Amino acid sequence: MKTRQKIRFTGKVQGVGFRFTSYHLANSLGLTGWVLNDWDGSVLMEVQGDSETIHVMLKRLEDDVFIEIERIEKQTISIVENEASFNIEG
Repeated sequence: MKTRQKIRFTGKVQGVGFRFTSYHLANSLGLTGWVLNDWDGSVLMEVQGDSETIHVMLKRLEDDVFIEIERIEKQTISIVENEASFNIEG
């Protein structure tokens, strides 16, 4: 079942390739949405797809050697119909 998550990542998440890694992971897993660096040093993401596939993406981000996620805040939000890709914003 398709779901959409709004996720905020805090920790050492800017300047370490987080957005680039997210972009490639999401596209390789068939997920859609976007990722951006927020003004407060966190990274904000909206990701859409199967919940298990989203979980796989998050696990791979947590396992990355350069990214140091201290906290993940997730919220389920409305699906965006006809979204076709995952993009880096801002």
